[in-house]
Amino acid sequence: MRYAIGIDIRLCVGCMTCVAACKTENQVPDGKRRVWVTETEDESATPPRVDFHSQRCNHCDNAPCIPVCPTGASKRRPDGIVFVEQKDCIGCEACVEACPYGARFMHPDGFASKCTYCAHLVDQGLEPACVASCPVDCMVFGDLDDPKSRLSEMVRTRPHHVLLAEKGTKPRGLYFT
Repeated sequence: MRYAIGIDIRLCVGCMTCVAACKTENQVPDGKRRVWVTETEDESATPPRVDFHSQRCNHCDNAPCIPVCPTGASKRRPDGIVFVEQKDCIGCEACVEACPYGARFMHPDGFASKCTYCAHLVDQGLEPACVASCPVDCMVFGDLDDPKSRLSEMVRTRPHHVLLAEKGTKPRGLYFT
């Protein structure tokens, strides 16, 4: 099992509902974020357009945040979800610095924090809060190892890219065009 998230950038309108849903569901402290939205102008398109990218931890197959953790607090579940075991985190920030996506932050209570794909919801058979809240249905969460999943079908049939592919992290955040 390899959970991943896909975002159809043709549909995303940059409304930031995903950001608000994440902050509410996960009690993200003020001034911090697990999910954020960036915009990119594509002037080469006809007509020119603005693309929005809802971003979060990519739960990379080759996650640089895991091996740098001196206590082993940064971990991967068997389903691929990367998380921080709060009780084991010493707040050294090595994992925050190692993430090329800027997806981790230091919680005011002294531990590293990040998107967990709302593992507490996924474990109940539900979607992450960001996916479930999207008013334009631009996000798809699923198992890349399940050939029948909607996400696997999209990977097979639609052009897509990942962010910072050159870093070799093998991210599981997929952007469909």
